[in-house]
Amino acid sequence: MKKYTFDSPEAIAQAVNEMGFLPFFANEIDGFSIEENCPSELWFSDTADGPWEWKGPVIRSGCLYGKFFRNKAGFVSREWFADFANYRRDGYDFDSRMDEGIAPHKDCEVFTAISKEGAVLSKTLKANCNYRKGGNTGFETVITRLQMQTYVDTSDFVYLTDKHGKTYGWGVAKYSTPERRFGYEAVTAAYKRDPAESFERIVQHLHALLPEADERALRNIIKYPNQ
Repeated sequence: MKKYTFDSPEAIAQAVNEMGFLPFFANEIDGFSIEENCPSELWFSDTADGPWEWKGPVIRSGCLYGKFFRNKAGFVSREWFADFANYRRDGYDFDSRMDEGIAPHKDCEVFTAISKEGAVLSKTLKANCNYRKGGNTGFETVITRLQMQTYVDTSDFVYLTDKHGKTYGWGVAKYSTPERRFGYEAVTAAYKRDPAESFERIVQHLHALLPEADERALRNIIKYPNQ
């Protein structure tokens, strides 16, 4: 793997576009993450922005972000997202999953709420879908599954402000759909391929970039459970 140093959002965006796929956290493929290639002094800094704050700018540059890699976060480039979605969706638009009754009821509620709003903050989405005390449970399971299936992505992070206009706390995720951000045709451009073909294209692409990585590990990080 090419050696990267992630010291700015531009550096991360460049790596995502060059590699196509970039997990946020360390995983079984050595060096294949933002975490392992970011200077330690920037990981949790009180005086400078770091990878947590850079997620929004990288997303806004045109990369896709979500819990895409074994239920953990990372980026995918626009160039490779069509094949990624074709494989992960296994031939189904979400409407087709609903029509055939194979999408869980909670998934349908959350996806419909996101689609209706276009882009919605996580706390608003939870309120709209009754994920509150005494209401529905399991929101993180639902939103993670929708991201792993590529029907939903995180379109930005919004920081709350105090009365002086100063931001504080962690960024609040704003959820959307890839189709909303980039258009249906761009997201579904690989639908003409068999999902298994898209999977193999991704694996061979990563194998060329990461020749020392175990191929089983490469397959595992792209593979969707039960596919």
